[in-house]
Amino acid sequence: MADKISIPSKVTVNKLAKAIDVDVTSVVGELMKAGIMASVSDSIDFETASIIASDLGVEIEKDDDIKLDTSKPTSNSRQAKVLKDGEGEPRAPVVAVMGHVDHGKTTLLDTLRNTDVVGGEAGGITQHISAYQVSHNGRDITFLDTPGHEAFSSLRSHGARLTDVAIIVVAADDGIKPQTKEAIGFARDAGVAIVVAINKIDKPEANPNQVKQQLADVNLIPEEWGGDTVTVDISAQKKQNIDQLLDMVLLVADIEDLRAVSGGLMEGTVIESRMITGKGSVATILVQHGELSVSNFLVSEGAYCKVKSIDNFNGDSIDKAHPSEPVAVAGWKTPPRAGALVYEVESEKEAKSEVIANAHAVDKIADSDQMEVMTAAMKASRDTKLVPLILKADTDGSLTSLIDSVKLLEVEGIKPEVISSSVGAVTESDVTLAESSKASIIGFNSKVSGRVKQTALRASVEIKLYDLIYELLEDLRQKLSSMLAPEVVEEEVSTLEIMGVFKTTQKEVICGGKVKKGKIVPELIVRIENPEDEGEDIEIGKVAAIQKEQQSIKEAKEGDICGLSIATKQKVKLKEGDVIKLIKRTTKSRSL
Repeated sequence: MADKISIPSKVTVNKLAKAIDVDVTSVVGELMKAGIMASVSDSIDFETASIIASDLGVEIEKDDDIKLDTSKPTSNSRQAKVLKDGEGEPRAPVVAVMGHVDHGKTTLLDTLRNTDVVGGEAGGITQHISAYQVSHNGRDITFLDTPGHEAFSSLRSHGARLTDVAIIVVAADDGIKPQTKEAIGFARDAGVAIVVAINKIDKPEANPNQVKQQLADVNLIPEEWGGDTVTVDISAQKKQNIDQLLDMVLLVADIEDLRAVSGGLMEGTVIESRMITGKGSVATILVQHGELSVSNFLVSEGAYCKVKSIDNFNGDSIDKAHPSEPVAVAGWKTPPRAGALVYEVESEKEAKSEVIANAHAVDKIADSDQMEVMTAAMKASRDTKLVPLILKADTDGSLTSLIDSVKLLEVEGIKPEVISSSVGAVTESDVTLAESSKASIIGFNSKVSGRVKQTALRASVEIKLYDLIYELLEDLRQKLSSMLAPEVVEEEVSTLEIMGVFKTTQKEVICGGKVKKGKIVPELIVRIENPEDEGEDIEIGKVAAIQKEQQSIKEAKEGDICGLSIATKQKVKLKEGDVIKLIKRTTKSRSL
């Protein structure tokens, strides 16, 4: 263990444990000793982290530029193949297209593969990782299109880890945005080469030089300014300088000397998985080594398949796939996890054996996570309002992002609780679970049959389906807002100086006096200054009625002499000369 370890100013309990190389339960235990109830996913500040680390014998320092490893332990005993220098054969580069929403990533890919994906996307934003291949100067290039919307942070990170080169698309008329910086961070963390495509140079307000200055500000110095960051001014819409961009991508890839083993058992990574009617569980796989063929047996953590069919990125059925090819593979018993290693084995018997072995590894990890569950339960109070949710999505990656986004909506006193999440259409089992747990079902790009709709209607189960992530999150935010306790607002509207007290009982005080300021009306809260001068005024009741010259009136104004009937629940001592305050109390809805 290092003597001194750098961490950012805020860090989750899990990341701190990994950074200082101790079991997460030890960190949680030390926090509990300090009176801090924190789960594995909760964030703590540097000062707290420093104390906990010190108690565990580790010295840490603050560095907000540090990027801690956020990867979760894998249940897969297999490790990705690492080639020695010169081993294997040259392969096509895998390129991620990343950047801020609306900066033209998908339009660029449309231009490259001469299609119109943008026109078919909900809301004009990419909501999945899609994979394509293009040919340039007789060479193949594999592209990954990653989402730009903020809710898909985990997918963007996943996309960067699969690639050799990252094209960061920046609009020349808009400049670097938070998601642009995030994409740059993902690419740096993944250790991939970066090429910046400065897009929309055809716009009148385009300012490529300003973008380059912004790049320099984040330590991406353009080559023409003496740095080593390749930048290309393009217009995806006008198909301007696209060939130059591809030339630069291949040049950067050649420097990396990308290689793969082209024969033997297949190894790759799951890009995405989903349920498709008529095909069942289908996984998009990036082949990284070996040859993938129909009838192969594949394993990925707790899932396996006998390959029934292989489709290339155009949807054409093929018999074999080779390194750097993205393909859709049908035949999975259950959808594999996006980002997981997938590898070929010799037989179905071996596949089942591997899945069982991986399940045992998962159980060990689950045991280490029990402390998180216990801590979360201790942290939850009787006043916490839980909103039970069942989440459905079309793909595993979308589901992961949806769960992460829902967690971000948690606020003090209200907590969304995901009691079930899965890929595919809404089922009758989902409705049964929702009915018993009083949960709502939220589907993203998911479907629901007429029969399931009728079942949900009879069970009074709410099902909401969305094809836009930001609309889903906004509706959920409104749902949570409606459950927040209303904010109580008090305003002092008037005061009255007591000139006489005529009757005092357990339920009523009748007094008279002069209105010093404001206006008195029925139902106003009545308070008197604490006779012990201990700070807060004492609430004694409400104005029940007002009289003036022995006549009931609706209001008394400043300067009026009037009588008050004050409804109270206790015997109150008022005397001549006391000044009472009249308070208007209202409530207003709170929102997230």
